[in-house]
Amino acid sequence: MTLTHATPATATHLTDAGLLTPVRAGTRVEAATSDLAWVQAMLDAEAALARAQAKVGTLPASAAEVITRVARADRLDVRALALAARETANPVVGLVQAFTEVVAAEDPEAAEYVHRGSTSQDVLDTGTMLVARRTLDLILADLRRTADALTALATAHRRTPAVARTLALHAVPTTFGLRAAGWRQLVLDAEERVARVQRNLPASLGGAAGTLAGYLEYAALAEGGTLADPDGYVTRLVDAYAGETGLARPALPWHALRTPVADLAAALAFATGALGKIAVDVQALARTEVGEVTEPAASGRGASSAMPHKRNPVLATLVRSAALQVPALSTALAQCLVTEDERSAGVWHAEWPLLRDCLRLTGGAAQTAAELVEGLKVRPDRMRSNLDMTDSQVVSERLVAHLAPTLGKAPAKALLTRATQEAQTTGQPLATVLARMAEVPRSLVDRLVTLCDPTDYTGAAAVLVEQALRR
Repeated sequence: MTLTHATPATATHLTDAGLLTPVRAGTRVEAATSDLAWVQAMLDAEAALARAQAKVGTLPASAAEVITRVARADRLDVRALALAARETANPVVGLVQAFTEVVAAEDPEAAEYVHRGSTSQDVLDTGTMLVARRTLDLILADLRRTADALTALATAHRRTPAVARTLALHAVPTTFGLRAAGWRQLVLDAEERVARVQRNLPASLGGAAGTLAGYLEYAALAEGGTLADPDGYVTRLVDAYAGETGLARPALPWHALRTPVADLAAALAFATGALGKIAVDVQALARTEVGEVTEPAASGRGASSAMPHKRNPVLATLVRSAALQVPALSTALAQCLVTEDERSAGVWHAEWPLLRDCLRLTGGAAQTAAELVEGLKVRPDRMRSNLDMTDSQVVSERLVAHLAPTLGKAPAKALLTRATQEAQTTGQPLATVLARMAEVPRSLVDRLVTLCDPTDYTGAAAVLVEQALRR
């Protein structure tokens, strides 16, 4: 089986083109998490290891230079590597073999130093963290785009009255700006969590069973058979490797300590959940009978195969689809904390597609959410129309507060319950119904029209928006 010098497009009919996951199809994250990107990340891990070993004096600098120079994924046959992995249960064994051949073609002596003292999990875990870091760069950029767009929406609409809904029904008045500020708060929370995880993504260096014995042995051989300061060497090597990869220095080898993956998965689950809240709200507000917002228009977007009149909220639908999947995948990755011994048989392997899907779905959702929010069309006229739909019944809470000092809280609430029921039955304005009720104090009658104005009962919404925007 040829593992080198072939194009990465081998067996294109088997390529996962994203047909069933359109939320990530065509996004930047798709390329960042491709098989080719993963191979490149593992080669980057190999090259970084060579440079680190050269830096601490146990590998010729010239060999590290050659290894780094030829560490290019386009020189390997990715499909062949995948097929070879069936024989070894991971793709690193075949990658090391193929990469060694590439290095040998340039410099046979340098080829002797490829993967020196290392193990498959060091390379794949480090490569995975590199893929994650690069993907999180894209996700963070799109989260910031989304937050910026929500800042603009919250600012522009901090006083735009709208109806708040609880348990799907009209509750009290709010403002659209406060709703947008809430969306923004979630996105900023997601950004903080993702950025924190990204800063702490560690390199992996442990050797065959987490003791770094292979690295130490080769270092000793390089010094004539005895390593003068093994403890100091380990510290220098791990520090150098972290520096060469740009990843965090691990406290311990983490082959069977899967905190980095579990933390990453949890942050991605939160991020998609935050974006999913925006998506589900947009879907509800875009309903035909609500019509308070519409998605940004684009040629062909939202078309129905059967109903020409429809323009479906496809961006929100895509984001919501990711928000429903990533938490479940994240839970599966958390289960991978339960790994046996110093290297698992199957648990580690189960992480790979789960984590890639988490990265892809979150990245797709983040890019899609940014597009959605940046182009969201807000309709204040429909918001006002919906506020008026119940003819001031959304301010019943306010009216109880004004009636309670005279009638008592419970009687006032009972009176408003009767009044709103009569208004619903007769179609009369609530103020009119209340004005003729004998229990209503005459001093209050003249103020009923003002008290029943829903646009005058948005509480501290505008102030809350301004406070939130200071974050």
